[in-house]
Amino acid sequence: MPDTLNLPDRATIKTQAKRLRQSLVAEGNFVSHSEALELISKQYGFRDWNTMSAALDKPARTRLQVGHRVTGRYLGHAFTGTLLGLQNLAGGRRQVALHLDEPIDVVKSSWFSSFRQRVTGTLEKTGETYARTSDGQPVLALDC
Repeated sequence: MPDTLNLPDRATIKTQAKRLRQSLVAEGNFVSHSEALELISKQYGFRDWNTMSAALDKPARTRLQVGHRVTGRYLGHAFTGTLLGLQNLAGGRRQVALHLDEPIDVVKSSWFSSFRQRVTGTLEKTGETYARTSDGQPVLALDC
């Protein structure tokens, strides 16, 4: 199954198809624009352009890219921040690195504090970490 969370937008895909077509024509291999779209679709793991086009029509909120603004919860605290790193892992999981707009106090004690502004986590397909806090909440969850 193709990874629809990291697909570029439709304009980028069409630009890639245009460049592919130009490169192939320059080498003497004529392909139409629609054939180039089919080839690009297969490169991204889709059966054909229609299937990929349908995936591109899904709401953009499900697609994560480095530099995107994100919201979510870390150790039960709501946050907004920037996605600094994104690595696809096996099974549809992804490793993320975030820079939070405001540091979060990760200690519940009133005696001392420990603030974090950069956090990492491995997200499942649900957008939450498998790891949980003692009260059963995900350590990190993105609203995506």
